Amino acid sequence: MKGKSEIFTFPQSYTRVWIPDPEEVWKAAEITKDYKEGDLVLYLKLEDETPVEYPVGQKSNALPFLRNPDILVGENDLTALSYLHEPAVLHNLRVRFLESNAIYTYCGIVLVAINPYEQLQIYGEEVINAYSGQNMGDMDPHIFAVAEEAYKQMARDERNQSIIVSGESGAGKTVSAKYAMRFFATVGGSANDTNVEEKVLASSPIMEAIGNAKTTRNDNSSRFGKYIQIGFSRHYNIIGANMRTYLLEKSRVVFQAEDERNYHIFYQLCASASLPEFKDLALTSAEDFTYTSLGENIFIEGVNDAEDFKKTREAFTLLGIKNSSQNSIFKVIASILHLGNVEICSERDGESCRISRDDVHLQHFCRLLGLELQQMEHWLCHRKLATTSETYVKNMSSKQATNARDALAKHIYARMFDWIVENINQALQTSIKQHSFIGVLDIYGFETFEVNSFEQFCINYANEKLQQQFNSHVFKLEQEEYMKEQIPWTLIDFYDNQPCIDLIEARLGILDLLDEECKVPKGTDQNWAQKLYKQHSSSAHFQKPRMSNISFIIIHFADKVEYQCEGFLEKNRDTVYEEQINILKASQFQLVADLFNDKDGTVPVKSSRVNVRALKTVPKAPNKEHRKTVGHQFRTSLHLLMDTLNATTPHYVRCIKPNDYKEAFSFDSKRAVQQLRACGVLETIRISAAGYPSRWTYPDFFNRYRVLMKKSDMTSADKKLVCKNLLETLIKEPDMFQFGKTKIFFRAGQVAYLEKLRTDKFRSACIKIQKTVRGWLQRIRYRKIRKMAITLQRYGRGYLARRYAEFLSQTRAAIICQKQYRMVRERREYLRVRRAVVTIQAYAKGMFTRRIYHEFLLHHKAMIIQKNVRSWLQRKKFRQARNAAIIIQCAVRRMRAKRELKQLKIEARSAERLKKLNTGMENKIVQMQRKMDDQSKEFRAQNEQLQMVNASLGSEVNKLQKQLELLRSQQEDGGQLRSLEEELEQLRTQLEEAHALRKRLEEEHSNEKMDLTQRVEELERENFLLKSEKEEMNRHILQHSKSAEEEMSSVSLQSELDQERQRYQNLVKEYSRLEQRYENLKEEFQPGHMRNPSNQSSPESDSNYPSVSNSEIGDTEDAIQLVDEIGMEKAAMDISLFMKLQKRVRELEQERKRLQINVDKLEEVAKRKVSQETADLAYSNLKRQELESENKKLKNDLNELRKMISERASQNSSSNELQDSYNLLLSQLKAAHEELDARKEEVLILRTQIVSVAQLPVVNNSTDPLDKEEALRAYHGLCESKKLLEAQLQTQSRQHKDELEALHTQIELLKTDIEDKQEKLNKMSSLSPEAKVEYSIQQEITRLTNDNLDLKELVEKLEKNERKLKKQLRIYMKKVQELEATRSRPVLSRQVTVQRKEKDFEGMLEYNKEDEALLAKTLINDIRPSTVSGTVPCLPAYILFMCIRHADYINDDQKVESLLTSTINTIKKVLKKNNDDFEMTSFWLANTSRLLHCLKQYSGEEGFMTHNTPKQNEHCLKNFDLTEYRQVLSDLSIQIYQQLIKVAEGIIQPMIVSAMLESESIPSLAGVKPMGYRNRSSSLDTDADGPTSYTLQALIKQLGQFHNTMQDHGLDPEIIGQVVRQLFHCINAITLNNLLLRKDICSWSTGMQLSQMEEWLRANNLYQSKAAATLEPIIQAAQLLQVKKKTSQDAEAICTLCTTLTTQQIVKILNLYTPLNEFEERVTVSFIRNIQNRLQERNDPPQLLLDTKYTFPVLFPYSPSALSLETLHIPASLNLDFLVRV
Repeated sequence: MKGKSEIFTFPQSYTRVWIPDPEEVWKAAEITKDYKEGDLVLYLKLEDETPVEYPVGQKSNALPFLRNPDILVGENDLTALSYLHEPAVLHNLRVRFLESNAIYTYCGIVLVAINPYEQLQIYGEEVINAYSGQNMGDMDPHIFAVAEEAYKQMARDERNQSIIVSGESGAGKTVSAKYAMRFFATVGGSANDTNVEEKVLASSPIMEAIGNAKTTRNDNSSRFGKYIQIGFSRHYNIIGANMRTYLLEKSRVVFQAEDERNYHIFYQLCASASLPEFKDLALTSAEDFTYTSLGENIFIEGVNDAEDFKKTREAFTLLGIKNSSQNSIFKVIASILHLGNVEICSERDGESCRISRDDVHLQHFCRLLGLELQQMEHWLCHRKLATTSETYVKNMSSKQATNARDALAKHIYARMFDWIVENINQALQTSIKQHSFIGVLDIYGFETFEVNSFEQFCINYANEKLQQQFNSHVFKLEQEEYMKEQIPWTLIDFYDNQPCIDLIEARLGILDLLDEECKVPKGTDQNWAQKLYKQHSSSAHFQKPRMSNISFIIIHFADKVEYQCEGFLEKNRDTVYEEQINILKASQFQLVADLFNDKDGTVPVKSSRVNVRALKTVPKAPNKEHRKTVGHQFRTSLHLLMDTLNATTPHYVRCIKPNDYKEAFSFDSKRAVQQLRACGVLETIRISAAGYPSRWTYPDFFNRYRVLMKKSDMTSADKKLVCKNLLETLIKEPDMFQFGKTKIFFRAGQVAYLEKLRTDKFRSACIKIQKTVRGWLQRIRYRKIRKMAITLQRYGRGYLARRYAEFLSQTRAAIICQKQYRMVRERREYLRVRRAVVTIQAYAKGMFTRRIYHEFLLHHKAMIIQKNVRSWLQRKKFRQARNAAIIIQCAVRRMRAKRELKQLKIEARSAERLKKLNTGMENKIVQMQRKMDDQSKEFRAQNEQLQMVNASLGSEVNKLQKQLELLRSQQEDGGQLRSLEEELEQLRTQLEEAHALRKRLEEEHSNEKMDLTQRVEELERENFLLKSEKEEMNRHILQHSKSAEEEMSSVSLQSELDQERQRYQNLVKEYSRLEQRYENLKEEFQPGHMRNPSNQSSPESDSNYPSVSNSEIGDTEDAIQLVDEIGMEKAAMDISLFMKLQKRVRELEQERKRLQINVDKLEEVAKRKVSQETADLAYSNLKRQELESENKKLKNDLNELRKMISERASQNSSSNELQDSYNLLLSQLKAAHEELDARKEEVLILRTQIVSVAQLPVVNNSTDPLDKEEALRAYHGLCESKKLLEAQLQTQSRQHKDELEALHTQIELLKTDIEDKQEKLNKMSSLSPEAKVEYSIQQEITRLTNDNLDLKELVEKLEKNERKLKKQLRIYMKKVQELEATRSRPVLSRQVTVQRKEKDFEGMLEYNKEDEALLAKTLINDIRPSTVSGTVPCLPAYILFMCIRHADYINDDQKVESLLTSTINTIKKVLKKNNDDFEMTSFWLANTSRLLHCLKQYSGEEGFMTHNTPKQNEHCLKNFDLTEYRQVLSDLSIQIYQQLIKVAEGIIQPMIVSAMLESESIPSLAGVKPMGYRNRSSSLDTDADGPTSYTLQALIKQLGQFHNTMQDHGLDPEIIGQVVRQLFHCINAITLNNLLLRKDICSWSTGMQLSQMEEWLRANNLYQSKAAATLEPIIQAAQLLQVKKKTSQDAEAICTLCTTLTTQQIVKILNLYTPLNEFEERVTVSFIRNIQNRLQERNDPPQLLLDTKYTFPVLFPYSPSALSLETLHIPASLNLDFLVRV
């Protein structure tokens, strides 16, 4: 293993090695100088930088061991290390134990368990569940993993298993064996209620009490060996157990070393001596008894003996040992204590002794065991000697008597121990045939002390046998592995300890010579020692000490051990005087007598159910005396044990004691190495290292070392060939590796060499990346500096340029100032001269001008005088001429007038002339008058408008003029004036815009008025149609009445018919009057809706107006028209108009009250008349009318839906498939339409038949005399038709009543509207014109906003209606399909259509009592979710409830109880039959919960009825209270929910670990690390390609299938959320538990894709179901793996981040954190301690793992259904024809 076999070349600098050290055993060092062949010194440097010169050479030390790479340190399996040697093993165990607190480590097939001396929370039931079903290499090392491996191999290979637990005292063997049995009891629990597993576990506290004791090395040390066989049935459930014990340390009963204790049972019994049932034992404190006080310390820290004694008694009771037997056992134990206190007094001669008769302890001893006091007192001090001739009694000395007493005590305890073991085995036996078993061997390890005696000899002999079996098994496994992989097998030389075993057990061996010496009467230990020296001095494994003649040395496989011969013969004989035994046999108590009765053999008989085969023949004892020695018994039982182990598959657990001081997590390297050598771990390493210890599968090798391959090799499909080519290239020596069928085998050190090449490759790649990145960073830095320099230069140059520009600017300014100054100076001089010249010229020119002006003035005055004179002369002349002409004209005109007067007088006397003149004068006068009136009105209106405009403009102009004058008086500057003028222009434009806005609003008002007018016209047309229909019906009634009058011959019939006709005519009159009033009201209120479009009534209430007179309508129209013409502002000013409106409102209110009174009177009259008639036929006809109206409505809906689909199809159809589906849908709708028309025709046919039957006597009247029966039949037909018409009239009267109510509501709305308008008018009257405009605009905006909101509500209603229509369309499609199916039988379809009476369906289903079983079978047992997938969700639940309703309706309690009981039982049977079907379980969970909700919804309780519609409340149960059945259904729902969770968890559980932890979002991100033996162990599935691998997408897809299935089945969203939350808890718990138990996945790449789970929750609207909160622990664990873990700030951040993780979980994850490569650093111990200190204040629960079986409490919130039972459609495919709709 050393030297050149591990170093390919001579050691170079910086190579790390191990060198021996006397204190630490091995110490790490590093080579500082290259080593050359022939050098005698190797220059090293320790970790503390201390230089060391290490001598090497052929005669001295060989080359030191090489160290493994850091990435391999802390591996779970020691065989995964590249270099396999003692220092590597020791260092790996130390690192795992101290830094990671990992107490378990694999070493090939061996589990190394280091005792932590501290209670760890890694053995709970959640840990057992985590390891159950897992392969051994998948999880971190654990005792549960070994137990699971044994259990799995037992089930798979049909072979018995054994777990061999060995180690020193205090190493933890008993605890390991106990936990292994606990695992088997939990995993393989009994199939029935026998609780065998609890009994098996109950044997542990009993055996610990009677077989364990405190030693200097261990507080609970097992002082015997035991082999427990746990039996299993064919189904691998525990059915029983059997226990065998080996070599109980009887000497401990009478002697304990310092600081040790006797067996626990003595102290437990003394601690409980105060109990009433133990008063007769006469016990006190353990300090008062010799056998319990020799160790001087009767207490163990942290142990309560009284509490442990309670557990011991409970275990006795659980195993079926009666209280009487328990009391007898306790008496025997107490008697041993009293026997040890018996005082033996020596006589004076020294050869005899005596016991005082008053010895209380002897009395108690005899009383407790039922013995005779005198005999016991005598034979304790005497013994009987038998010779060939006689027998005589001999006195014993005090020492001999004391030894005899102690031997008796040991014998009593040993017999009691065997009796308890025998009874435990009886309690664990079973009558069921045992199929296989698993044995757990808890036996002492190799022991060597300063003084070694007979016990150590037997223990080491047993370990030699076990080591031989272990070596052969390891060798056998290695040979099988090589043969399986077809590797050439080379014989490996391993240590064979058969010579040492022969030295002990062969003929004339140590045991034979010991037995031979025991038979000699005078045999002594010294004689036996001399025989050993003589017989075995030539043996290589036997030595004689130089300084002693009473001891010998045996060279064991672990170490040399020197045994002291003193006491060997005595302990081998185990002598007890026969007289004392005979007294015990004669005990009064049966139990004590049974303890000492002779048995057939002293050797324990092996179980008959254990089928073992011996490897070789066991040597037989020559005689009976020989068989009775302890050595012979032990050898025989040991051979039997080895036969059993060889017939089973062994599993090894080696327990290591880390230190001798019982300090928690303290590691002593010397003690650890000593035990590793002794327990065979290093031998396993040596055997593995001798061959090919490192083994890789081809895919793992390819993934790990593909960085060393060429690019061309990466694309090759044959990875095996690629790996071969790579290895032949990298490793030149072919003997260093071998290619197997599935694996590559490497010699020791080759993997380290490959890791070095891989590291160098990565290092060179990292250097190249660093070089590139650094160059890139430097270029960025250079560009940054260059940019900064350019920026500085630019700013500097800019600063200089600005300074120069400032200088030039100042220079230019100075020049300009000089120029301006000179210019001003010269100009001033020039202006002074110029003013002087101008002044002189002005005075001169003024003088000359005044002279010329004076001359011109004189000429002008002369001309004026001439003009006036000339004009006076001409006027005088003109007047004279004019006067003369007038006189002449007057004379001529007077003459003509006289002539005309004469002519007129003549014409006046004639009348015809007058008539001609008067013709047409009146029409002209009227036209002229109208024209004058119109012109005057127009003139007044224009004049008023003009005055208003002028007044407003005048006021504005005056106001502006005042402002202008004010501004002019304040400032003389002309700029202010211009700004005011501009402001004036702006105000004018704003005024014009306001006028334009007003015109636009008036236009909108007129448009709205036109829309209302059109609406009124439509209503008038509809009313006209109603009138025509009414007139037609009146004619029809008149015809019937005429025919009835002609046909009736009987006086009584005639009078009755007259009365009926009179009542009908009264109804017709009342109808006409109401209709006329309706017309009047409609005409009156049409203008009321022209003003505010938001107050328009709906189409259902447009015709609901009361009637008013025409004059009132005219006044109202004039008033409103006047408001429209003069505008709102002036209307507000017109008080007369306002008073008219108020008066009109009061009149309308009075009219409304009057109409209400009349309507109430009419309703009372109608009720009195209707109550006198027969109601059945009228009701049926009324239902027929309602169905017809509903038919029309459905027809309209179908037409609208057809249009909508056609539009969408024309817009969105992009494929022929969509168009075909649309055409198919249209054809189906047309078929449904035709079917509805056919039904309508049938109804009309029925009506004509009734009329024809009524008219039939009329036809026959002309030929035959009227028969009385025919007359009665005709009369009845006429009565039916009359009642039909009355029902129609009642329907119309109700409609009118509804319309009147709507009108009343409309009147109230109008009243509030008028009040609002009145308030607005009042408010506007107090506002200024500008404020009025703003107020009107604001009101218009408010109105438009309200309209917008109304439109939005309308859109929402339309969308909701659209969804409803789509849903109805699906239902109609199914109905159409069924109608098409029925239309295929035309003969029966019409009949079925006529006979169906859906109008009478009340949501109940009737069935016969004998059909109940068929109903349960059809609706529950045979139904499948796919059968009702296209129908209403939870259809079976609704059908069952409708059947329950009918049984309640007929008040049949037995039927209700039978149906519910049958339903519940059948559902349970279906679920039991489909207990692993998620779809069926989800389906019946949805239906069961819906049936439960229906029972609540229709129970009639007020709390549940508040959510129902009035129709649903009518369907409530009437007769029975089903509260108890609701509770039963609730329990059943919970049971189904739990089954659903169980099924879902069973489906996703195999996927969780692979999907959440092992799948990588980035392939090969983590790489593959070297694997050890456990990853290639027999627990893996080798038949297939390997275990199935799942991705996170597969897990999310499975969850999506669960969610879709539950949604399709109609499961309540709250329950779906609870199911998802429970599944997410399972995912989180299993994932986190595996993360905490697997070191290989605790790296930064784990959990990088967990966010997809949260995205799935959000996508399915499940984020609020508290499911996301259940993932917080694993999310925080993934974040913990990814954050930095170095500084104190990182520790603070981790403490803040990980709030849902406990302190133990955080520390565990940090301890398990594994770097993915050698470039990543490990988490330091100081950092973990820092985290622990910061988290001390947390009160976290103690358990490490989460409970995967925890179930959240389920709640089924009440969820009422909006479905109406009467609308439920039952598909024909369900075959429920025996159900009748009621």
